[in-house]
Amino acid sequence: MVSFSEARLHELLHNFKGKRVAVVGDLMVDRYYWGTVGRISPEAPVPVVEVIDEQVRLGGAANVANNIQTLGGEPILVGLIGKDHPGDMFIQILNERNLSSKGVVVDAGRPTTIKTRVIAHAQHVVRIDNESKAECPEHIRHLIVDAVKYNIHELDAIIIEDYNKGVVTKEVIHELVAVAKKYNKIITVDPKLNNFFEYKGVTVFKPNRREVEEAIGGRLKTQNDVENAGKHLLASLEAENILITRGEEGMSLFESGGGIEHVPTQATNVQDVSGAGDTVVSTLTMALASGAGIREASVLANCAAGVVVASVGIVPILPSQLLEAAMRFSRNGQD
Repeated sequence: MVSFSEARLHELLHNFKGKRVAVVGDLMVDRYYWGTVGRISPEAPVPVVEVIDEQVRLGGAANVANNIQTLGGEPILVGLIGKDHPGDMFIQILNERNLSSKGVVVDAGRPTTIKTRVIAHAQHVVRIDNESKAECPEHIRHLIVDAVKYNIHELDAIIIEDYNKGVVTKEVIHELVAVAKKYNKIITVDPKLNNFFEYKGVTVFKPNRREVEEAIGGRLKTQNDVENAGKHLLASLEAENILITRGEEGMSLFESGGGIEHVPTQATNVQDVSGAGDTVVSTLTMALASGAGIREASVLANCAAGVVVASVGIVPILPSQLLEAAMRFSRNGQD
């Protein structure tokens, strides 16, 4: 298993700075209501949450871009919002974070995806989704792909972040993978079920266990089940690497050369897994773009996930947190 020296970690994290990554996918606004529960509603047997704070954050593919920026990279965010108040909030947050909106397409015919989470006493009470899952029309697909093509020479990597909200269509997938191959760019994928088997020939295909089970129609109960599934996906997708995230069981990496590596979880205090997959694909891609091998990148991504799940709500990974977690991982491996 990979182990890092402190010098190697500092080298990789230094190389993160300025890496330009296109993040293509479903853009969302994450809204949080934080409060306390002191009674049950007389109208229905549900808790009454007394709100004490409200926050609005970047969600979906925009959270991936947020992670890229926090790690020191320069994300180019490409996706779709509506011409509405949540869309205005989205652009405002981008401006506040000094993130470019040049790749953000506005479609007056659909709402901006907004997920509202109500949290009381560090527990999710309910989530409310306002969204459209209709596939975006052809002229918008062209705008999305062109936003990547016109910047391809400046990019170090491309991330496709699919949430089944209609932005990542088969046509978008095929065109982005083709342009990445043509210009020899890293392309990583965080998939969903609808287009699961459309991602042929990518650098890293990163599903979670539930997504793999849905795609293959079977449960991954044992390590042997996981390995059979990983080999099947590697062959079916002709991918360079498959990285299956497995929650409390860590991650399993399958390399086209036949290598298999199981990385144990580094999470010791799991409060909220929301956004962990975003952190994984962000860290993984930044590491690869910075000269890490696939095993090094997978371990760093695993360490990053272990950090962010300790917070309630979706938060990005900080370089200092990643450095500390990776050093702890290496020390544990040497014990």
